[in-house]
Amino acid sequence: MGTIARNRIWTSSLNTMDRVQHGFDRSKTIRFYDTTLRDGEQSVGVCFTAEEKFAIARKISELGVGRIESGFPRVSEEDTRAVARILAAGLESEIWGFARCVQADIDAHIELGTRYLLIEISTSELKMKAYGFSREQVLQRVTASVRHAKANGIEQVNFFAVDSTRSDMDFLRETDLAALDAGADEVSVVDTIGACAPEAVEYLIAEVRSWIGDPVPIHWHGHNDFGLATASAIAAVRGGADWIQGTINGMGERAGNADICEVALALQCLYNVPVELDLTRARETSRLVQQAGNYTVDGWKPVVGEHLYTRESGAVATQFHIPEAIEPYSADIVSAQRRIVLGKKSGLANIKLKLEELGLDVPAERHGAILDQVKTRSSATKRLIGDEEFRGIVGQVG
Repeated sequence: MGTIARNRIWTSSLNTMDRVQHGFDRSKTIRFYDTTLRDGEQSVGVCFTAEEKFAIARKISELGVGRIESGFPRVSEEDTRAVARILAAGLESEIWGFARCVQADIDAHIELGTRYLLIEISTSELKMKAYGFSREQVLQRVTASVRHAKANGIEQVNFFAVDSTRSDMDFLRETDLAALDAGADEVSVVDTIGACAPEAVEYLIAEVRSWIGDPVPIHWHGHNDFGLATASAIAAVRGGADWIQGTINGMGERAGNADICEVALALQCLYNVPVELDLTRARETSRLVQQAGNYTVDGWKPVVGEHLYTRESGAVATQFHIPEAIEPYSADIVSAQRRIVLGKKSGLANIKLKLEELGLDVPAERHGAILDQVKTRSSATKRLIGDEEFRGIVGQVG
């Protein structure tokens, strides 16, 4: 799982330079913590049912994700049912819960039998001011919450410092160490509003590593407000992160979270870093989440976009027989189908390939007239020409 043959990757040779490849620990496999069911559902207008959450969790587990965040049971009775069912399903992924530094949140998971729990609190001055917390109160809540969780059956705790990237570094260090002293097993570095440049992410992860030590796992949780969630996740791995948190399709609050499939693809294809995901399942997982969330991703979205391997342009279609000339990685890596479509931008190569695909035998001297009709209709209707409509054009021009 997670290994792509290098002969299926057609990226730039410049990527092999030491200045590009340095800093990654390739002795470890980067793992993923999926938060689609909680942080992803914070996308405006998205509302998963308990049955949909269960189906999504099962599909994400099949994708090979190491950990799935089941949700926040105190949100609603339906969320409670969803968490309970996911916990009882026996999925291969570890099932983690989400809680604030609030005893009632933690107790809700304890009652459901959650074994692994992410516990959050804000550590930036801006967030603490918004919530009315002092630094002393934050430290007290962190210590009390982690101790309560560990004393009542929670086997592992991840301390999640909200708005880490805008926190005072000394105070972030103090809260991380307080959480670990109280019994937390790992920490998350969190770019809550996507406000940290990738270079700064790498620096921050390395700083956190310096004060918590090597044995403690570090998670990176980033958002996409500047379109840099994937780049920041890669920077976090270079800095020493062990886990990347994110969602399917990058869904989430505002501009969304890191898309775990995009991150996995980039780490493997551009940096030769091993990951745990089976990207051949990425597109089917994406479709399920889109259907449940009642939304559609852009056709040009990396990894899962409908049009990644669809060619309308005539100039590109002339190269269709050599995938390496027009694509950076093989379609089979993400279980996509390569195809030719017909529209305003098509050329004679499109006509020839489509005729062959449909088993239509038309003399080459008629291809130009067929192309003219395709371009005219496509321009007039502002859409592609479907196969049946194309058959009709061929019959008319014939």
